Amino acid sequence: MPAYYLEALTVTLGFVILLAEAFVPSKNKSWAGIAGAIGLVLILILAFFAIGPNEKPEAAWAAWPLWNFYQYDSLARFYKVFALLTTALVLLMAVDYRKVLSRFTENPESEEGTGEFYSLPIFACAGMMWMASAKDLAGAFVALELVTITFYILVAFMRRNVGSLEAGVKYLILGALSTGFLVYGIAWIYGSTVTMRLDLMPAAISGMENTIPLLFGIALVLVALGFKVGAVPMQMWIPDVYQGAPTPTTAFLSVGSKAAGFILLIRFLTPFLEDGSPVRTQVLTILLILAAATLLFGNLAAIAQSNFKRLLAYSSIAHAGFLILALAAWSPGSESAISSVEAVSFYLATYLLMTLGIFFILAQVRIHRDGEAISDFNGLGKSNPALALALTVLLAALAGVPLTAGFIGKFFVFQLAVSAQLWVGLVIAIIAAAAGFYYYFKTVRAMWWIEAHDESVIKLPTISKIAIGALTFLTLLFGVYPDPILALLR
Repeated sequence: MPAYYLEALTVTLGFVILLAEAFVPSKNKSWAGIAGAIGLVLILILAFFAIGPNEKPEAAWAAWPLWNFYQYDSLARFYKVFALLTTALVLLMAVDYRKVLSRFTENPESEEGTGEFYSLPIFACAGMMWMASAKDLAGAFVALELVTITFYILVAFMRRNVGSLEAGVKYLILGALSTGFLVYGIAWIYGSTVTMRLDLMPAAISGMENTIPLLFGIALVLVALGFKVGAVPMQMWIPDVYQGAPTPTTAFLSVGSKAAGFILLIRFLTPFLEDGSPVRTQVLTILLILAAATLLFGNLAAIAQSNFKRLLAYSSIAHAGFLILALAAWSPGSESAISSVEAVSFYLATYLLMTLGIFFILAQVRIHRDGEAISDFNGLGKSNPALALALTVLLAALAGVPLTAGFIGKFFVFQLAVSAQLWVGLVIAIIAAAAGFYYYFKTVRAMWWIEAHDESVIKLPTISKIAIGALTFLTLLFGVYPDPILALLR
């Protein structure tokens, strides 16, 4: 099956869910989310059988001009699987969260205004998949805008909630600003290289004497992509948007949008970081500065937070810093050493497990206790010990405790930093990791050592129970046996 079928099937699925929801009368909209999740899982399975033109050069479709804009390699396959899995889990989370959605949408007494919420993430997923196969800056821009515009709607979806509307406006303004940076940067890069195709750029910049216009364009694009990954200096939107958006949307932003931003960042940077590139040193220096600033801002700002969603927002910024540090220590890798791309991809895969597991738990606390502050987790260890234990494991993994997947991801980043002799970045990363232990421990302390103000038992729906159990188990499994993720990457 040609690889481009994957995006076509995903978009078709989104339209089918949207039309079915509009014309099938039903008071309960959970079927739309479940059908969407099942459809995405089927497409995910097909992704392992999809092929690109290199695997079947004699096929008629292998000669199409499409392949000047679209590529399908192991990295593209990995991030397509990542996007499909993330979106399916977000849809399942939205199914259990629909009572809160209905309360703040068109008709608070029914689910009439929530149906579109199950098709929009599917369209965003298609955009993320196109970003994973981006081979041309113009195509990458179109895919990025598809994702961003979809998130404009998802963030402000709870239109009867002032916080959600405020988050939507902030996301819209800064998203438009980042788009301006991106288009302007692409224009400078095109003016310097006379091409938008990323695979032709190494030849275009080889021997370039005046690299200032090219570096200016690269810096502008890095600022724009910093908006997608949540890095300094475009991180200002994250705390308010994460807090105001519906919890499934926040989870999608934290995992799916971040991963899509990083795959595009990897595709964009690779031509400029190859050996012999005249701008390699300067680009690596910019990345190191961004990594250090992002690590310090995210971790130090998280310490003072009392709202759990805002804490996760600043934590997301901090994790973006670790990922950028891996890129700043750029290494092509070898049979005995992991590459920067593999380290970033592995880190994101484990981040998916940990973060979505936490957001599944947060969604249930929001439903049962009507709050998202750290104090709303007080006494959870007594009212629901299994749920508190799962959250403890997932928070420990985010902090990087050994024998969890989070530790392996951070170990790879530190290993790359040592190999590249980025001592300043390494020291800042160690300080940041230590700060992470402190602010994650605040929630653990609230669950196990502080008396609850609401002792009602949180009863998990079947979907959330299975998802939380599976994500927690995989977080522990990949902490001692990371080979399946690495094998998928290679």
